[in-house]
Amino acid sequence: MNKISKSIELFKEAKLHMPGGVNSPVRAFKNIDGNPIFFKKAKGAYVFDADNNKYIDYIGSWGPMIMGHSNPEIKKAISKQLDLGTSYGAPTQIESTTAKLIKECMPSIEKIRMVNSGTEATMSAVRLARGFTKRNKLIKFDGCYHGHVDSLLIKAGSGVTTFGLPDSPGIPKELAKQTLSCEFNNKEEFLKVFNKVKQDLAAVIIEPIAGNMGFVKADKSFLKLIRKKTSENKSLLIFDEVMTGFRVSLGGAQEIYKIKPDLTALGKVIGGGLPVGAFGGRRKIMDFLAPSGPVYQAGTLSGNPLAMAAGSRLIQLLIKNNPYKNLEMKAQNLLNEMQKLFSEFGIPLSADQKGGMFGFFFSDDLPKNLNDVVKTNDKYFKNFLNECIKRGVYFAPSKFEAGFISTKHTKTEINTTINIVKEILKKGI
Repeated sequence: MNKISKSIELFKEAKLHMPGGVNSPVRAFKNIDGNPIFFKKAKGAYVFDADNNKYIDYIGSWGPMIMGHSNPEIKKAISKQLDLGTSYGAPTQIESTTAKLIKECMPSIEKIRMVNSGTEATMSAVRLARGFTKRNKLIKFDGCYHGHVDSLLIKAGSGVTTFGLPDSPGIPKELAKQTLSCEFNNKEEFLKVFNKVKQDLAAVIIEPIAGNMGFVKADKSFLKLIRKKTSENKSLLIFDEVMTGFRVSLGGAQEIYKIKPDLTALGKVIGGGLPVGAFGGRRKIMDFLAPSGPVYQAGTLSGNPLAMAAGSRLIQLLIKNNPYKNLEMKAQNLLNEMQKLFSEFGIPLSADQKGGMFGFFFSDDLPKNLNDVVKTNDKYFKNFLNECIKRGVYFAPSKFEAGFISTKHTKTEINTTINIVKEILKKGI
């Protein structure tokens, strides 16, 4: 049983220096009433904490460690670039190399702009959509998190939608009123909202596979309807593939659904574990960006050579190995065995996966939207997650976050996890 005394002490110290002791809220473990784990190293399928405890890692830095932690090929690429310099604030050839690789895998992207985070990617894509269409309104969906952008931190109320309710203090109501949020996978609600604002609708933004309300797939017919309506209305469709890009398949969720968005936001994998983001799409739209066009966007560290070196090498490895079917088989095996065990103990568990990205919920039926996820059993989730952590299995510490599996997870890690789940259930949660 893992003891985390050093993590507890480090958290106490961190709270003296940083709000909540963390630099991103989910790390505080508030969702499971626990103490955050402070890590010091990672290798393959494992992470190691400050107390030298070893964990089977099912987070993978929220996606980019698809080829495992401390991958030697990626480390080599970073090291090579490190000898040449860490940042120039000027153009480099490696930016074009990375851009070409991304375009090769995602045909909807004809031109791309590198940025430094997923939030920057969605924020800039929305600004570009508004500038290109000369319209103001946005439609998003409950449970789809697109970074902490003011205009996208909006929650829907009861009924079809609620205008002007920011999801965080600090967001002006005037700005919030420009964004409308609908229930995910709800065609009727989308159509009502769409018809109400279509004359001033710049874009619809969506996670085609949501990774911020657990793991919830959009219905294909739902996405097709959104694509049809936006095209007819000359509004833009933005796919937020910060989590799913190069994670659920080589061409992202848009390849799986065979739906071509106008703009795509990317992050995570394309930096190989280093901070990165990007947005790209149709040439005509992207050329509306400065310096070619009037919509301004800039960043000193955009296209940072270290991130580009790591990301381009990772994408090359993914193109070469195409591990997605194998990753999905591993995730499916893990989840199927977990469901069997929970069923034996009379505890409902639903689960789903795609290409090594997965989610499980303490519910009889697989959630289709945020409301379904909210209703899943919190007590079971908290108890189960805390018991897993004590035994060296590191799942996402929130039921609103997806899980990830890597090429370095073998039968050994999967079977060890299943045995630990069995042990937890025998004890009782």
